[in-house]
Parts: sequence; C-alpha cells; structure tokens
Amino acid sequence: MEQRDGVDTIMQEWARAQPALDVSPMAIVGRVSRLSRHFERSISLSLGSLQLHPWEFDVLATLYRADPPHRLTPTELFRSMMVTSGTMTHRIDRLENASLVVRHRDPRDRRGVLVQLTDAGRELVEKAVATHVDNERRLLAPLTRREQQQLADLLRKLLLQFESSDRR
Repeated sequence: MEQRDGVDTIMQEWARAQPALDVSPMAIVGRVSRLSRHFERSISLSLGSLQLHPWEFDVLATLYRADPPHRLTPTELFRSMMVTSGTMTHRIDRLENASLVVRHRDPRDRRGVLVQLTDAGRELVEKAVATHVDNERRLLAPLTRREQQQLADLLRKLLLQFESSDRR
C-alpha cells in the first residue's frame, strides 16, 4: 500500500465536502508549498550552524558568484534577489557592520557604489556553500539521481512560465 501524506488527507476531505470539484492541482501545489516550508526550516538550521541567516548567505553567495573581485552594485544585488532597494540597503548595512562586505565608489559612476566581499565574507561563503549543498543533498536523498533530474526538469518547466511573465 502506498504511503499517504497530509496533502492526500486534505484532498480526500475536499472530495467528501465537494465531490464534483477537481482538486488534483492541490496534489502538486500543496506539496510544493509544504516542501518549501520544510526546506526553508532546514536551510535556516544548517546555515545557523555558521551563525548565518539565509538572507546573508544569499547576498554573500550572489557576490561570490560575480567575477573577481566579487563586486556588484546594490541595484544588481536587489534585482537578482527579488527584494526592494530599501531591503537591500539594510542588508548591505548589516553585512558591512559584520565586516563581510565593504562599499567602494563606483569608478564608472561617481554617484554610485559597488559592494564587494571582504576576505572574511569570501571565507564564510566558501564554508557556507559546502554546508548548504550537503544539506540540500540530504534533503533530496529519498530520490534517486534520475528522479532528482526528472523533478528538476519539471520544476524548471513550471518556473519558466512565471519567470518569463515577470520579465514583461
């Protein structure tokens, strides 16, 4: 007998409450939503072991992925992370106070600044990404490599629909 999860229970309850309603989309959306919460909690705990919040890791990792010397403008940062400019300014301030990033004048724009990883920020993100990927590998362990690839392909197909409409 196949194991049942909380989404199965909810769908069964809806089938009783409104038998004519096709609730099959809940099988996917409900599970993705619940998995997202489990993943976020696990990621927070994993990064927390390094005294790092997920948002801090996101900013540091985004800078790290930029070509050396690992610098971006605040606008490039907030656009890549889908947060407001005010939120990004606050995040940069906090990371700068922790000596993980530093602001430099942008030589291409005298009014602009560039945010750059410090050596401490680079060392921390290098350690954190290894911890983060190990955690993600553990989270996906119930799936075979082939199943993981199939799921990644299907999720990409679905996500592209939203990302392409966001660009319009």
